[in-house]
Amino acid sequence: MTLSSSFGGTGRSSIPPLEVRLLRNSIVESHHRVHAVVCDGRGRVLMRAGDPQQLSFVRSALKPFQASVFVASGAADQVNCGDRGLAIACASHAGTSRHAREAFRLLWGAEVEAEQLQSPVPELGSSPLEHNCSGKHAAFLATCRRMGWSLESYLQLEHPLQQEVLKRVAELLGLPAAELVAARDDCGAPTLQLQLAQMALLYAHLGAGAQPDLERLSRAMLSHPDLVAGEGRFDTELMRRGHGQVLSKGGAEGIQCLSRVGEGLGVAVKVEDGSARAKHAVALHLLEQLDWLTPMTLEELRQQFMEPAPHLKLEVVGELRFD
Repeated sequence: MTLSSSFGGTGRSSIPPLEVRLLRNSIVESHHRVHAVVCDGRGRVLMRAGDPQQLSFVRSALKPFQASVFVASGAADQVNCGDRGLAIACASHAGTSRHAREAFRLLWGAEVEAEQLQSPVPELGSSPLEHNCSGKHAAFLATCRRMGWSLESYLQLEHPLQQEVLKRVAELLGLPAAELVAARDDCGAPTLQLQLAQMALLYAHLGAGAQPDLERLSRAMLSHPDLVAGEGRFDTELMRRGHGQVLSKGGAEGIQCLSRVGEGLGVAVKVEDGSARAKHAVALHLLEQLDWLTPMTLEELRQQFMEPAPHLKLEVVGELRFD
């Protein structure tokens, strides 16, 4: 499962990044440079635009793999969370009362108090349950309760929970856990710096259906896309319209990951300047090129995410090319 090195050296610069342009009344106002890659479950780079070795923090696109420890430990079954609980564990949600209730149910099932959540209280919020990462944190705490680990230090990198996350990610990438570079995410949990191709490989595994923990999580995300993000948000709308065939999970600073369910293919996108609008435009552009969505579905999503106003439109220049 190690990554192919066939894209190294001077060949990497021969396929240019994608460019996203914001048009105001058909006149270019802004530009974004974007790298993208498609990998299979063996880590082979099949198609790309720009640099597949581009380094970036995976941010919230790591959540399904953090939640895999919740499943593998038996904690998910112990709290009887069902698919809704698994979906909220993978979520970057909108902080609505419905999202907060699902996160609370994980804590209730594990007999953990909400006060033990270390996710921040969002601005204008009143509880850490309203933070977009509260489902992940609730799953962390439920796992710690199941395993008899400390609840107070669950966000520390040396904590057994976080070490298990590192081991699982390293296993999927086919490298030693000691080689992974971690840093603190905005919610307080560790996130990882990865190559773009490594992110795509993780999502190839997530959608392949070959590993029980990841299959349960992908099924839950597709069954409850409204819990993974929220009404009108990209991941929710894409999975809702994708007929159960496309997994989608974004991360901050221009990260977007996709998977074709059952095919073992993963896609990862990184916008150099971190723009969210650009990553959504590129994701739809790639989904069209890969033929993963129907023309009608693509048009609906374009209207929602690539035409922010009657006088504004996003366009993508360039395409994926075979490596």
